[in-house]
Parts: sequence; structure tokens; C-alpha cells
Amino acid sequence: MKKTWWKEAVVYQIYWRSFHDTDGDGYGDLQGVIEKLDYIKELGIDVIWLNPFYDSPDVDNGYDIADYQGVMKKAGTMETFDRLLDEVHKRGMKLIMDLVVNHTSDLHPWFLESRSSKDNPKRDYYIWEKRHNNWRSYFSPSTWEYDRQTGEYYFHSFAVEQPDLNWKNQNVREEIYEMMHFWLKKGIDGFRMDVINLLAKIDGFPDANNLVDISYLGNNPGIHEYLQEMHEKVLRHYDVFTVGEIPFVTPEDGVLYVGEQRKELHTLFHFEVCDDMASWDLIRFKEIQKRWYEGLWEKGWNSQFLNNHDHTRIVTRFGNDTTYRVESAKCFATLLHTLPGMPYVYQGEEIGMTGIRFE
Repeated sequence: MKKTWWKEAVVYQIYWRSFHDTDGDGYGDLQGVIEKLDYIKELGIDVIWLNPFYDSPDVDNGYDIADYQGVMKKAGTMETFDRLLDEVHKRGMKLIMDLVVNHTSDLHPWFLESRSSKDNPKRDYYIWEKRHNNWRSYFSPSTWEYDRQTGEYYFHSFAVEQPDLNWKNQNVREEIYEMMHFWLKKGIDGFRMDVINLLAKIDGFPDANNLVDISYLGNNPGIHEYLQEMHEKVLRHYDVFTVGEIPFVTPEDGVLYVGEQRKELHTLFHFEVCDDMASWDLIRFKEIQKRWYEGLWEKGWNSQFLNNHDHTRIVTRFGNDTTYRVESAKCFATLLHTLPGMPYVYQGEEIGMTGIRFE
């Protein structure tokens, strides 16, 4: 395997809206990230992963994007972002952004056009059907929402307000690639790709036999062709790092996404630890780590994380967040940074921040 800068990096995830508020509106902001860069550098961080700050109605914490080349007012301005990127680079660190291209907001101009009429040129930018199947989405009982204006159903893997893009449409793909070039030309250092294995859908949308298992949403035929095209048309032209959020995968699936010879992604997040372990199980944890280590050995690179914006704080979930909070935090930090693969630190993890339980 080749030696690269990102294989020796430690990543720090910043969920900016809860990180540091500089204007007193109750939300963190990009200026708040700038003010904490010296602290982040002191931690020994090499790469910052910044959660979405694109213009968004904020139905799903910024993962419902209305403008891929705009900045949400809560976060700041494009000038603030440009300054942030410059300050990150001045300190010898790198910055990666969330790439959310499985879906958009229902207020994105593409979707407003798409739903306006059946013969609109952008109708096929999204997935429309006269009838719907029995699939379940992440956030609602059905992946389909009826649109009275045109009398058809549109597909959404997540919230009703997050219609899925139709990646079969070449124009959609070209628009996405153009947007990626926009950010990469600004000088960002890569992408964390949100649910990137959901882009390809099963032809014909057959009914599912098991509605509890929603793995039919991901890893479908065509996904690797899309990612190879993305690499060819965009990623290969820059010295950047990519990590794919890829649920429903085994090591055998994973190596198809991150194998060095396949020219798709550099590394991935799987969720066998965070999603599939309800409580701490050391035997199972070791088994998961061993399988992934052996499955990717000399083929591709792995990522290591114990919590993020989608999961309860590790000290609360798997450790003891009262009597042994400090000991638990140090134990998990030691574990994270000595496992094979890139370690990801979620903001506050370095101080043993605890989770919160809502009624």
C-alpha cells in the first residue's frame, strides 16, 4: 500500500452548531471554530471534519441542503468560511467537509422545479413513481410521499423534506461534480460523504420481505460505477482525502469501496460498533475489530470512531460517566488511538464529555 498524508492523520469532528457561539444567538458558528483552532492544534489534530454549514431550512440539522454553494446564516458567511480555511492551513492542519448528495432539501431550486410539473426539465432530477412499495425510511414509516400537485409519489430515504436525488440522471451527476469542484478549488482537503452507499436504488422498487431490516436502501447495483465516475471526473485531480459513511457493510463489502486499486474512496465508516452494540461487549468488540483488520489488510484503510453527532457520548454509553468518568474517558481514548486505522475524535471527547438523557 502507498504511503499518504491521511493515513497518519488524527481527525477532529466539529459539529459547529454546538461547538462555540460567538454572537450569542444560541448556536455555534464558523467564527467560533476559528477562535478554537489553536486549542485544536494543541491536541495534535491533523484534520478537521466540519459538519454541514450549507444554506438549509435546518429540518435535519443542515443535512437538508437548499443551496450547495451557500452558507447558512446561523453559521456565518462565505467570507467567514474562507477565513476559517485559511487559518486552518496556516496552522498546518487540513479541513474536510460533509458531502451530502443522496438527497437535498425540498426547498432546493431543483426540487421546486421538479415538483412543479411532470414535464419540467428537472422532473427527472428526483425519483417519481405513480405507485409506491412498502419500503421504510430512516425517519418515517414510508420512503414515499404523495405530491398532490402532480399526483405522483417522490422517494425519500430520510425525512419527507429530504427527497432523494436520481443518480441515474447524468445531468444530476454533472451538477454534483461541478459543485464538488467549486469547494475543492477553494482549497478544502476532502469530503466526509454522507450515506454515500445509498445513491443507487434497486430497479423497480420491489416490496421488501423484512421491513425492519432497511439494508435494501444501500449497496445496490450501480453504486461502484457512480463512485468510480466521481473519482475519475473530480477526485483524482486533487490531493484530497475521502471517507464514506457506509451503513449495512461487511469487510467484504467495505474493501470494494476502499480498495486502493478500485479508485473509489480512501476509507469508510462502518457501524458495527456504534449501531450494533447496545452496551459494551468486549468479546464482540474484539471480534468486530479482528474481522475488519483482516478484511482490509494490505487492500484498504479503516477508520476508528466510538461516537459522533449521531451517537450517544462514549463515556455515557459504554463507560461510567459518574464515579469513573475520567478513567473511562482515558481508557477509551487509549483504545481509539491504538487501534489500526484513522482515529476520529468527536468534539468534547478529549475532555470526557458526557451524554445527556432527555425525557
